[in-house]
Amino acid sequence: MTSTQPNSEPRLLSRIVVTWIELTVIGFGGGAIGTSIGGPPGLIIYFVTTLLSVGILFYNVNELIKHWVVSSADTR
Repeated sequence: MTSTQPNSEPRLLSRIVVTWIELTVIGFGGGAIGTSIGGPPGLIIYFVTTLLSVGILFYNVNELIKHWVVSSADTR
């Protein structure tokens, strides 16, 4: 099978889907664990879940920008 997009273009849709799946898994997992534990340890689980969610967003945006920079440098 051949791709309709050249390899130099970033795959925005796939990056969005991967990010959404990662955030959903981390959110549900952290919410379930934090709710079942409860109290101060549950609050710490919620904070860790929030930090992981921000980390996932930053990582995926960074990967997308990195790919754009490489692809724009190749076309020059």
